[in-house]
Amino acid sequence: MTASASIDLTSSIAALSEGFRRLKGIGNAGTAPGAEIDFEEWDWEVGVGLYGEFRRAEAEGDEAAMARLSRWYDRQIARGLPRRQVNSTAPMLTLALLTGRDPRPLWLEIIADWAEWIFSEMPRTEEDGYQHLVKERDNDGQLWDDTLVMAVLFMAQAGRICARPDWIEDAHYQYLTHIRFLGDRESGLFFHGWTFLGRHSYARALWARGNCWVTIAIPELFRICPPEGPVARYLREVFTAQLRALAGLQNTQGLFHTLLDDPTSPVEASGTAGIAYGVLAGRREGLIGAEFDHIVEAALPAITARIDENGFLNDVSDGTSMGDTLEFYRRIPNLPTPYGQALGSLFLMEYDRAGRA
Repeated sequence: MTASASIDLTSSIAALSEGFRRLKGIGNAGTAPGAEIDFEEWDWEVGVGLYGEFRRAEAEGDEAAMARLSRWYDRQIARGLPRRQVNSTAPMLTLALLTGRDPRPLWLEIIADWAEWIFSEMPRTEEDGYQHLVKERDNDGQLWDDTLVMAVLFMAQAGRICARPDWIEDAHYQYLTHIRFLGDRESGLFFHGWTFLGRHSYARALWARGNCWVTIAIPELFRICPPEGPVARYLREVFTAQLRALAGLQNTQGLFHTLLDDPTSPVEASGTAGIAYGVLAGRREGLIGAEFDHIVEAALPAITARIDENGFLNDVSDGTSMGDTLEFYRRIPNLPTPYGQALGSLFLMEYDRAGRA
């Protein structure tokens, strides 16, 4: 892939990284105290941002950034980690990836303890799905798209580095369970959530960012801990069917809407970036060929045009709880967010990498 001559990928990636740091207080470079990661939050927004920062550092061979991430985790561990739930598991993925590079005994101990809690103690729904437990509420009986990225990818990586095939198998099972209950058989897309209490999909919202979590989660599982046999075959087919459906819903600007099938709903840059990244990740992992490249090429100018002078990616839908009506999704405000920065960065970095490959 070759970026348009009018798009400076290097500058756009740097701007998004700077915007992320401005939003969350991350220093730019070096080892001086002023260059440290300053924020003290530990939740899903930060987790997605840290993952993006890890993949950026990995792609660029930026060992200073890796060390900065490591120091941040050491400080968080020293001050005490928060209550365990789905969203607080999101930062654990980057810690587990760092541990794959640097297997420190304390990190391994924490990862093993957290993963064992998920495996043995975290609330489950009927049919043994991971209940979308969050700090604000227990969400009894609920499955959400988000869980695949926020918790299940961590379980796959934890199983890999801790030599626990039962954790890996559980991670693969979660994909099957979530796809079964969240998938819309008519469209090939995914609803935001499902509840076993009443057995319904709430507003039946085909939410853009929820779909992007699935588009990302499938190829990232192949990257972190590849499934085999029928599970691998099934996930490839699901992934391809979703992309086929998405291909007909991208607007003339190259963007997807907050409600994918409602062109009157707001455009959504984080979902667009996540979907485009998922296409590139699927190609990287050999799940698809070039048949969906047009999604990526249309998204590229749309995303870069929405990076402002502060490095913020605009037209990003705010954090979203489960909605009972479609109007709920239409009214979600757009504003810069850490996960928007991370999803934009992941997309542009993967586009750049694919162009250099």
